[in-house]
Formats: sequence, structure tokens, C-alpha cells
Amino acid sequence: MADLSAFPITGKWPAQHPDRIQLYSLPTPNGVKVSIALEETGLAYEPHLVSFESNDQMSPAFLSLNPNNKIPAIIDPNGPDGKPLALFESGAILLYIADKTGQLIPQDAAGRYETIQWLMFQMGGIGPMFGQVGFFHKFAGKDYEDKRPRDRYVNEAKRLLGVLDQRLEGRQWVMGDAYTIADIAILPWVRNLVNFYGAGDLVEFDKFANVQRVLAAFVARPAVAKGLDIPKRG
Repeated sequence: MADLSAFPITGKWPAQHPDRIQLYSLPTPNGVKVSIALEETGLAYEPHLVSFESNDQMSPAFLSLNPNNKIPAIIDPNGPDGKPLALFESGAILLYIADKTGQLIPQDAAGRYETIQWLMFQMGGIGPMFGQVGFFHKFAGKDYEDKRPRDRYVNEAKRLLGVLDQRLEGRQWVMGDAYTIADIAILPWVRNLVNFYGAGDLVEFDKFANVQRVLAAFVARPAVAKGLDIPKRG
């Protein structure tokens, strides 16, 4: 049985199954990327809820694993060379899961880098921009009378959706017939923008038919339906 006692985070979130990947997360767009990938690949894992309501992400235990105080983070007891590996940043974790399993990413070099390209498109564009739309539309941004900041992010969100819609024209998934970590990274953010943030009308989501089509196919996958609710909120 793996010994994870060297990781202080296990003091706050004890591992009941230390031989499994330990997932520290919350069902947000970034968090569910990893739970979905784990469900899709069939890797054994144990989820732990990091509650923002109680500022778990700022606890010394969590910061010992991710000094950037963001979810998700993992410990794989069976990392490279058989040694435990701790990782944070959802994009890095998606790449690690894909490489560990040989799934969710093309095996040829060109396809691999093209997939990583679209993963970075989400990390650098869709995630930050959609998050700002959510702030200004659903949360504290509503208190600002000046709508120029909101409109700046709304316009950029529309542009990004247009890029994605064009990419998906004639394609089943971002990479064509192959379902990859690019889809797992991008589509939870699209879903969140429309459903949780309620910004569908704001970004004119009905104009992006290809994105709508692929999002519907994504949420219909059993692993996605399960992963979207992991870890379960208390």
C-alpha cells in the first residue's frame, strides 16, 4: 500500500484508498476537467472536496500541495518511476492523465501538439475571459454602472466562441473524430458560461450552432455526466 504521509495535505484530507489518485477539487469548470478525464480513462481515484465556503483552498494543508491556492490538484501514488507525483494546474493534470493512460490525445507528434494548442486556447483564452463575463454579469460586477468592462469581456467571449465554432465546422470534436483533452478542457467552460453564469443571451450563444451541437454531445457522455458532479458538494 502506498505511503502518502509525506504529503501534509493528507492530514486534512486522509486517504482512504492511498493506492488511488487523490483528487482535491470542487465541481467548477476547472475542477470537473480532471474528474471527467479520470472517469473517461477509468483510472482509480479518490475525490476530496475543497470547500471555498470554508476557505479550504487557503489552508496550510492545501497550500502545501498547491501554493497558488487553486483547484484542482492531485497526488498520484504511482507516478513516474513508481514514485508519488503531486500536480496542480488543470491543463497540466489533463496532459499527465492522457500521457499516463495513452488515451484522450493523439499518439502522433503532430496531432499531439495540435491538441495541446487547443488546450492552451482554453487555458489562456476561454477560461479567463468566460470567468470575467461571469464576474461582471452574475456576481459583483452587476454593481458597476459602467458597463464597458463587462462589454469588453462579452465581446471577447463572442470572438472566442466564433473561433471555436469555426473550428468545429464539419468536425465531431475539436480534433475531428477523436475525443480529446481539448474537448474536456473547453466544453465545461462553455457549459458554465451558458448555464451557471446565465450569459447565453448576452454572448448570443444561439449564433454558434456548431458549439451547441458539440456541447450537447459532450454532456450526453456518461463519464461527463458523472464527472460534472465530482466531488459532490457537502
